[in-house]
Amino acid sequence: MLLFVDGCYWHGCPKCYRRPSSNTDYWDAKVARNRSRDAKTTAHLRRDGWRVMRIWEHQLSDIDSVLQKVKAALTVKASKQAVL
Repeated sequence: MLLFVDGCYWHGCPKCYRRPSSNTDYWDAKVARNRSRDAKTTAHLRRDGWRVMRIWEHQLSDIDSVLQKVKAALTVKASKQAVL
């Protein structure tokens, strides 16, 4: 499993991204490119058989919740492999 931590500012978090007030054309395009690249990367990795988990930077403030989600994802994978 691959775990990505996406920065809220650089990747346009829907919860806490604040659009800059200057040079907006540049920043809008930059964030859009980052999000597009993230989606393509995730799709490519999944096609290659990887499991991908993405979390937002702000979620790290509740690390116990993040660890619980990661553990749950790993547990599901382990139980599926045991059945195979």
